Amino acid sequence: MIVKPRIRGFVCITAHPAGCEAKVREEIEVAKAAKKEGGPKKVLVIGSSTGYGFSTRIAAAFGHDAATLGVFFERPSMKGKPASAGWYNSVAFEKAAGEAGLYAKSINGDAFSNEIKAQTIETIKADLGQVDLVVYSLASPRRTDPTNGETYKSVLKPIGQTYTNRTLDTDKGEVSEITIESATQEEVDHTVKVMGGEDWELWMKALDDAGVLAPGAKTVAYSYIGPEITWPVYTNGTIGQAKKDVERAAAAITAAHDCEAYVSVNKAVVTQASSAIPVVPLYISILFKIMKEKGNHEGCIEQMVRLLNERMYGGDLQLDEVGRIRVDDWEMEADVQAAVAKIWPDITSENLNVLSDFSGYQNDFLELFGFGLKGVDYDADVEVDVPMPSHS
Repeated sequence: MIVKPRIRGFVCITAHPAGCEAKVREEIEVAKAAKKEGGPKKVLVIGSSTGYGFSTRIAAAFGHDAATLGVFFERPSMKGKPASAGWYNSVAFEKAAGEAGLYAKSINGDAFSNEIKAQTIETIKADLGQVDLVVYSLASPRRTDPTNGETYKSVLKPIGQTYTNRTLDTDKGEVSEITIESATQEEVDHTVKVMGGEDWELWMKALDDAGVLAPGAKTVAYSYIGPEITWPVYTNGTIGQAKKDVERAAAAITAAHDCEAYVSVNKAVVTQASSAIPVVPLYISILFKIMKEKGNHEGCIEQMVRLLNERMYGGDLQLDEVGRIRVDDWEMEADVQAAVAKIWPDITSENLNVLSDFSGYQNDFLELFGFGLKGVDYDADVEVDVPMPSHS
C-alpha cells in the first residue's frame, strides 16, 4: 500500500516501513563512525523501540559490537494497516544487526508484567548467559502492578498550583497560552507508580535472582530536567516526582546488587513522549535554532553515543552533585539558556519560523514515523506486514 502521514494531535497514526528503515540506517552510521573499544558486550534494553532506548540499542550494537536483547510493546501490522513505528524500527534494526553478524532478538509485550520478565530471563539464559548492561527506558501512560493487578495512569500536571504558560500547537503551528490544573495527590502517586523507579528495581531484582546479571554490570535509566520555564509542568510537576523516585531507585539498586546504577539526564529532543508535554515543543523549537547555530545540536543517537563512549565506558562520568550523569550539559550551558529566555516572551505564531526552528521540529517529528527521509519514494507501494526477524 501507499502510506502517507496521518497526524492526530501529537501522534502520527501511520508509519512507513521503508522510511523507518532509512532512519535506522542513518543512526547506525553515526554509531559506526564513533566505534570504540571497551564498551558493553551483552545488553538488555527495556523500552527498546523508539527514542533514547532505541538509540542506545543502536549505539551499543554498532558502536561496541554488543549482542542486544530488546523488550518493547509495539503493534505489528493488522488487517492491512501499517504497524507502529517502533515495530518497523525494530525490524530494521534486527535486519541490520543480522547483516553485521550481531546477535539481536526482541520480545514484544508488557514489560511491567511478570510474564515478560520471565520470558526475558529465559532468553538471556539460553542465548547470552548474562548481561553486562541493562538500559531502562520505558515511557508509558499506564502500568498494571503485577502484585495486585491494579492499573495506574500517569498525568502531566503541576503540583500545588495551576500553571499557565505559552505552548505550541504543533498541528497548526500556533503559539498560544495553556493552563493546566494542579494534580491531586492520587494523580501524583499514580504517576510515580507508572513512571517512577519501582519497575526498574523489580527488573534488576529478577535478573539478579535468576543469575543473569554479570558481576560488575551497569544499568542506566533516563531522565530530563530542562529549563526553569518548563519546571512547573515537568521537574516540579508529577513527572518530576516520578523522576526523583527513579533517582531513589538507582541508589537502592546499587546497594542491593553487584551493579552500578545510574540516572542519565538527557537533552531535550523530539520523541513521541516529549511531543505530548505542554510547553516543551515550543521550548525545543527555540532550543534547536540556538544549538544548531552554535554547532552543538544533538539528536538521540548522538546523545547515546556520547553517553556510552565518553561517560559510562570512557572513564569520564562527570556526575553532578546528586550523582547523575549529565549529557544535557550542552543544552544547559548558560549562554544557550539565556538565548532561549530572551526569545521566549517575544515569540508569536507570526514570527515562529523566524525566532525558532519549528521546521526542524516538524521534520524530526515526521522522521519518528518514517516520513520525510531522503531517498525514500513515498509514492511507491510498500509491504506493511513485515515480520520481526527474530520471531520468524
